[in-house]
Amino acid sequence: MGTVNEAKLHELLGKVVTDMGAVAAAPLALLGERLGLFRALADGEAVTARQLAERTGTAERNVREWLAAMAASGYLAYEGDDVFRMTPEQSAVFADENSPFFALGGYQAFLSCGSAEEQDRLERAFRDGRGVGWHEHHADLFAGTGRFFRPGYAAHLVDEWLPALTGTAERLRDGGRAADVGCGLGHSTVMIGEAFPGARVTGFDNHEPSVEAARGLAADAGVGGRVSFELAGAKDFDGGPYDLITFFDCLHDMGDPVGALAHSREQLAEGGTIMLVEPFAGDRLEENLHPVGRTFYSASALICTPASQSQEVGRALGAQAGEERTREVAAEAGLNRFRRAAETPFNIVYEVGV
Repeated sequence: MGTVNEAKLHELLGKVVTDMGAVAAAPLALLGERLGLFRALADGEAVTARQLAERTGTAERNVREWLAAMAASGYLAYEGDDVFRMTPEQSAVFADENSPFFALGGYQAFLSCGSAEEQDRLERAFRDGRGVGWHEHHADLFAGTGRFFRPGYAAHLVDEWLPALTGTAERLRDGGRAADVGCGLGHSTVMIGEAFPGARVTGFDNHEPSVEAARGLAADAGVGGRVSFELAGAKDFDGGPYDLITFFDCLHDMGDPVGALAHSREQLAEGGTIMLVEPFAGDRLEENLHPVGRTFYSASALICTPASQSQEVGRALGAQAGEERTREVAAEAGLNRFRRAAETPFNIVYEVGV
């Protein structure tokens, strides 16, 4: 061990304490959602702990401590004299599930990996490299992942991403057919169906509880007659030819992404498009050493890489694969049309075809 630089040590400890506080605040934030505390504050009105407890049917002493923790985290504003309020920005992040900035889904997904049982699975996976199947995780991971990605899809999918694909929106408006592979709880599938009433959209996933939940989502949205969901994997879904085949933040989780894309090529209509939505990443590690990259690398280590390792081939692209490796996978699958069609701070959208 070399000589410790005191300044650098204290700088590191400052980061650690900040992160420790975030880890502690995360379950409290989710508890605040479950108890309706954030919703009760969303109007921006200043309240005391007693007033908030009365509004929500909770115990004042516990609520006072929760408010203090949220204010210290910067999640709520403290006005002094035991008075707190929620700013419009804080409301967008913690109280409005339809906001593109809503963050609690991510907290839910990551916290699902923290139980003793989950840690045992991950320890085994790190030791033997055999992975952890998606179905082996706690149900909070499925719900949290859906809630994490839904706001971004709602903000960008219909107005930006689909129009950026060559001729795809026109095909769907004219009664085209779309397949959403690895659809999870079906948020992206339903959004496509709602935006293009003349199109037929089918979501495919190999996780039966997610497929059942997706069917309920489509029924609730009133699109069940033309948006359907089937239990199938990325290499055996059928029903083509499709004008559009989508993979939303899931190709890198697959054991055999080349096989998945090769099968999609066989299911693609002439002139059709495969849309790959992947986490934003540069091709080199040093390009991704920032807060967004940190989040996605952590998700990759906890969830994405073990999921791929648990399947045949086990390519384990990881959530920060980047454009170069994604392009290589598409080329191996026989897809020679590849371009970056759109991007956000969190996602890159690739247009892929023959």
